[in-house]
Amino acid sequence: MVLSLVDLCAKEVVRDHSSSPSWLCCVPRELYDALLRAAFSGCRPLAVGELVQRWPERRLRVGDRRNSGLNPPNRLCIQALLLAVVRGLSDQRCMLQVLDLCGLQRDEGGDPMGGWSLTVALCSMLGQARAGVQARREGVQARRDGEGERKRVLAMEGEGEGAKRERAPRKREREGEVVMEMNGEGKGVARTEEEQVKGVRRRMEQERRRGGGREGSGGEESRESSQEVLLQVRADLFVNARSWERVRMALSSPDPLRLSCRFLRVEELSVSNTRRLLELVPARGLLGVELRYSSLGMEGLASLLPLLTSFPALSSLRLHYCNLELHGSVTGQEEVLKEVALGLAQLPELRRLSLTALHLPGHLRLLLSSLARPLQRLDLSENRLDASSLPSVRRLLSQASSSLLHLTLNGCGLTDGLLGALLPSVSCCRALRSLGLSLNPLSLAGLTQLVRAALGMASMRYLLYPNPLEEYQPGLPELPSSAQLLDWPLDELQDATATSTQLHRLVRATGRSDLVLTCDLLNYHHDLLD
Repeated sequence: MVLSLVDLCAKEVVRDHSSSPSWLCCVPRELYDALLRAAFSGCRPLAVGELVQRWPERRLRVGDRRNSGLNPPNRLCIQALLLAVVRGLSDQRCMLQVLDLCGLQRDEGGDPMGGWSLTVALCSMLGQARAGVQARREGVQARRDGEGERKRVLAMEGEGEGAKRERAPRKREREGEVVMEMNGEGKGVARTEEEQVKGVRRRMEQERRRGGGREGSGGEESRESSQEVLLQVRADLFVNARSWERVRMALSSPDPLRLSCRFLRVEELSVSNTRRLLELVPARGLLGVELRYSSLGMEGLASLLPLLTSFPALSSLRLHYCNLELHGSVTGQEEVLKEVALGLAQLPELRRLSLTALHLPGHLRLLLSSLARPLQRLDLSENRLDASSLPSVRRLLSQASSSLLHLTLNGCGLTDGLLGALLPSVSCCRALRSLGLSLNPLSLAGLTQLVRAALGMASMRYLLYPNPLEEYQPGLPELPSSAQLLDWPLDELQDATATSTQLHRLVRATGRSDLVLTCDLLNYHHDLLD
């Protein structure tokens, strides 16, 4: 990536932290973003903290830096950022109101902060910030109460002195201390000194009550102001059993700091806690939910889907290894399936659906027949397909033929015969851009058929194909599972590039240069949440 002149200068400015006092006081607000980028790329956490603490703009977006060609911030810079946000709440120079951390977490390369660590650090930061804001407000309120009480006492004393000077006519007697005051008819009324003191005290008490009433209304205004949001934080959250309690407190705590979520990833969490989590997440802005390694069962999924209808922008739902197996009588199974299908149909913006290892190959058509709109991305990996379940998949593809962009069928047990029966339906998907068929028991002849079908699709750009059965060492079962294909060693005596060379020769023969072929499953994935 070629840096601009501004970025090069910013990189030199933040390089020496000892010079920061000389430029922080005079740098224009237009350069803060370039300086922060330079501090992130140069791993300067002290510079990151000083810039964020004085951030002059209303909004700060740190995540989704992958598209800009920049490396993600490392762990120290992210921690410095979060600490500076807390300090900035009490700094008059900081104008920050919206902090966007979506897409910040990374699990690869350098020393990034993963999704779970970032979620825990963010929730801890919110707790510290709320405690600091509450302590400052209590101190301000205490000073206001003390100042108000002092002013009331002075006012009452002044009123008492004025009343003494204005009271006429008077008559004091040396014994008895009789005081003459004017009544309503202009005649003098005699009062003792004890009665006079009682009258002053009564007026002071009435003033105090009136002042208390004003304090009550002021207190109400103070409570309303305390509900004002000082900082909105938006992030992708990763919740499991260990981080659940901190996330719950961060989402359920009152203002002035508000946490919202763009993509929610949940792992190994019970159905009850998952329900509670979905109830706490703000409805506005949630785009995707991913549930992993949770023993939901079909009944648990049926109970969660109604909660997802409260998120109007929800467009992605991913279910990975959630033990979605049916139990009980056939009648009961059909009722649960219909309930789940109805729940999916009530998600009007759903475009991306991932159903991994459902163990329901024969019920896919019933499960997906009631979707509100055709899908753009569909992942049915690890669902064992056979001749009886293939018609359901073909009908599903025909329904989404004009909208489907990405299709993933990794580890579905597709043989050459099953693939030949499925390819006509796949070829009818006019908008399909990527196709994943890794970990399927295909021969070299089946791969050749697959590549030729992909070349006939003008929209196809990425094809993930499996290693052919001829490349494995002897002893592989006739119909191996995806786990066996993943663990079984390849034959070292064969040329590792022979298959790739042959397939790419087919691509060059057609003149296509926009189709990418790969068998690297670990480094190739189209994340449904991108």
